Amino acid sequence: MAKTPAQRIKKHGSRAVVPQHSLPPVINPTTARSPQKAQSNSNLILIAGVVVSLFLFWYLHLLVLDQMTQVSGEMAMPDSLIGGFDAKYVADLRTEMNDDARGQLNYIHKTAGTLFPLIFGFTWLLLIGTNVARKSLRWALWAVPLLFVVVRLWGNVTIDSVLAAETADAGQVALASGLTVAGWVLFVVSLLAGAAAVFLGKKSAEPVTPGQQQP
Repeated sequence: MAKTPAQRIKKHGSRAVVPQHSLPPVINPTTARSPQKAQSNSNLILIAGVVVSLFLFWYLHLLVLDQMTQVSGEMAMPDSLIGGFDAKYVADLRTEMNDDARGQLNYIHKTAGTLFPLIFGFTWLLLIGTNVARKSLRWALWAVPLLFVVVRLWGNVTIDSVLAAETADAGQVALASGLTVAGWVLFVVSLLAGAAAVFLGKKSAEPVTPGQQQP
């Protein structure tokens, strides 16, 4: 039976031969990513998000909702009316659309109508977050796409509720119309906020020339 190093030292003293043990080398001692690699990954996610957002906008507003006019007597869907609508419009639209057509619009709201604001909102949050360093300004710009997501999803539910009702309630119609208008306004303001974030990001990345003070 092999003796332990302590037993060998006790028996042989300074003449004891103690085997040397060494720990195995550490593989990949660091997992830190370089700033360039992290920025490259963020850019890839941003590009993918922008492409998907553009596709969903085209699919939802320029294709599917436009095709829905075939089952609504050529009347535009509420989501497409940038200037809003009134109770008479809702009553006329409900007359033109049967239960299957209203169910189809509800399905659109639950699929593309939900995916578009969510993916657009996430993409714009990332766009602003990677380009704006100042915390207070970043949160101010983030508020716009966040509000857009909430308003669009709330608007989808309200429009479906208004069209499903037997009689158009004036208050609900006004709410649905207001949410539709607010959604379009917030969408445009979100685009402007994204453009401002990119401008600020490029400005902060500009090299400081000799003799020029960093702001």
